[in-house]
Amino acid sequence: MVEGILNVNKPRGMTSFAVVSLVRRLTGVRRVGHAGTLDPIADGVLPICIGRHATRIVEYLVDARKAYRAVIRLGVATDTYDSEGEVVATSDPSGVTRAQLETALRSFVGEIQQVPPIYSALKYQGQPLYRYARAGKTVPLKARTVAIYRLKLLNFESPLVEIEMECGRGAYVRSVAHDLGEGLGCGGHMEGLTRLRSGPFLLEDAIGVEELEEVARNDAWQEVLSGVDRVLESWDAALLGEEHTIDVRQGRPLVLTPARPEAAEVAPDTLCRAYSEAGAFLAILRYRGEGRWRPEKVFAAL
Repeated sequence: MVEGILNVNKPRGMTSFAVVSLVRRLTGVRRVGHAGTLDPIADGVLPICIGRHATRIVEYLVDARKAYRAVIRLGVATDTYDSEGEVVATSDPSGVTRAQLETALRSFVGEIQQVPPIYSALKYQGQPLYRYARAGKTVPLKARTVAIYRLKLLNFESPLVEIEMECGRGAYVRSVAHDLGEGLGCGGHMEGLTRLRSGPFLLEDAIGVEELEEVARNDAWQEVLSGVDRVLESWDAALLGEEHTIDVRQGRPLVLTPARPEAAEVAPDTLCRAYSEAGAFLAILRYRGEGRWRPEKVFAAL
């Protein structure tokens, strides 16, 4: 069974689900999933996990940092917070200065409270919020803590603002666009969005849909796959001997001695990746204290 992750450059106007369906058709693999939905209005990096082991990695990709480039139009607010929604308010943004804009953008950096868009896939009482919005129903929208690590102003030619943003899980660029407009007193919405990075996967390395179709026709799509463990490359790694390799493959806990004395202090619930002496990716291990590690997910059976 082929396992791996495909770094796809999703085109604007195509849904993330449509990309998954295309990959299923081109590869013939049924177990396929994406890590982090991109709205149809957006383009850029969409990691596609192919195979049983790869889809078990999705949660770590969803948690990984993302980077975006966005265009915000000031002076027009919409109900979806993007250009596909209905206009709900307009105002003249010509009085907004670059200095005001830069000050406003700085207020979004760090751990902030962000209200998600009503047109989103977040759920309320078991149903996605967008279903309530489409039915004209009002539901309470609770602010959530999200992390924005970097927010850079790339260009400002009123009424258009171009930014680059690095954020953690759950942060909506659309909400930043809306809230920025509100803070400046003129309204605003997101006009365009490109995902530049998702975890270790970069836009400049992504494969376009047309190129993917071509390599599939040549039966060479497996050559553009990244390994399942690529997602975890920033974690510490454990190299296991034969006895420990057998323990992990059978799901048994094990005691490991760190190679470096300074690595002896490990926080409980720390995760690491484990490999056999031959270099095969074996498992994700979770630290349980006193040198004990428990296999969290095993990727290599006996």
